[in-house]
Amino acid sequence: MATAATSVTGTGTVLADLLPASSAARARVRDAALILGGAVLTGVTAQITVPVPGSPVPVSGQTFAALLVGTALGARRGFLSLALYAVAGMAGMPWFAEARSGAAFPSFGYVLGMLLAATVAGALARRGGDRSALRTAGTMALGSAIIYAVGVPYLALAAHLSLSQAVAAGLTPFLIGDALKAALAMGVLPSAWRLVGRR
Repeated sequence: MATAATSVTGTGTVLADLLPASSAARARVRDAALILGGAVLTGVTAQITVPVPGSPVPVSGQTFAALLVGTALGARRGFLSLALYAVAGMAGMPWFAEARSGAAFPSFGYVLGMLLAATVAGALARRGGDRSALRTAGTMALGSAIIYAVGVPYLALAAHLSLSQAVAAGLTPFLIGDALKAALAMGVLPSAWRLVGRR
C-alpha cells in the first residue's frame, strides 16, 4: 500500500487511497463505505437546486459532487459510486435533482454523463490531475464537457428540441456556475494534497 509521502511526491494515488486499511478485508470495507458515501453525497447535493427559467434542467450541486467523488476516489470507485447513485435513483430513490427518481425525465442524460465523467476524473486524478490548481481546472473542465456531451443530446431527444435549443436550455445557462465549481475544486483538492504532505 502506498504511503502518504509516496502519494504526495508521485502520481498513481488518489486521496481515498490515503485512508488506512490494515488488511485486504478492511480495504474492501473501506472501499464499500467510500462508494456508498460518494453516492449519498451526490444525492444530497442534488437537492441543492436553482430552477432555470425556460429550461427543464436546474442548476444543482450534483455535478460538482460527481466530479469531486470521481477525483477523490479514483476511476473504479468513482464509477461504482455514481453507478450506485444512478441505479438506486432509477429504482425509486428520490435523490436525483429536485427529488426525482426513475429515468423518465429530460435531464436524466446528465446523470449518465456524470457516471462517465466521474470515471474519467478519477483516471486523471491518478495521473496527478488534482495536484495543482491548473491541473484541477483541466480535470473539472473535461469532466463537465463529458457531462454535457451526454446530457445535451439526451435533452434534445427527450424534450423534442433541436440541438441548438438544447444547448441554449441545457448548457449555456450553466457555464458560470461550472466556472465557480471549478474554482472551488481548484482550492479544495490541491489544498488537501498540501495538507497531507505536511503530515
